[in-house]
Amino acid sequence: MAKEEGTKLIVQNKKARHDYVIEDKYEAGVVLTGTEVKSLREGRASLAEAFVSIDRRNEIWLEGANIPEYLNGTWNNHAPKRKRKLLLHEREILKLARQIEAKGYTIVPISLYFKNGRVKAEIALARGKREFDKRQALREAQDKREALRAMRYANKRSH
Repeated sequence: MAKEEGTKLIVQNKKARHDYVIEDKYEAGVVLTGTEVKSLREGRASLAEAFVSIDRRNEIWLEGANIPEYLNGTWNNHAPKRKRKLLLHEREILKLARQIEAKGYTIVPISLYFKNGRVKAEIALARGKREFDKRQALREAQDKREALRAMRYANKRSH
């Protein structure tokens, strides 16, 4: 089988960008079983309720991510919502551990993607948004869309 080149997005966590202010991003490898990789190749995954935790041995884990069972899998299929280990350099894990001790900070998974045939997770140090921040962000995005629409309409009229 030919080696894959480049990156291919599997799934994004849109809710994370809405609920959190992204401070710092990291790329982490993900420890997976064969049936999990096959399921991901079919583009089947969800990061909706996923979160990242650091245990007392300074290992970093992706929890709550749903990778459905591989349809053609047999008795050795994986558990869909099992904890999956993330691979980062020790200094990065220690830096993240220090930063999440600060009030309001957490680590959220942003996306899963293939990079040169390997599954990677983009994780981010994030701070929770307050309700009015979320509304303001939605309003700004809506205003931006309306401005673009108005400009597009004005450009059509002038031609």
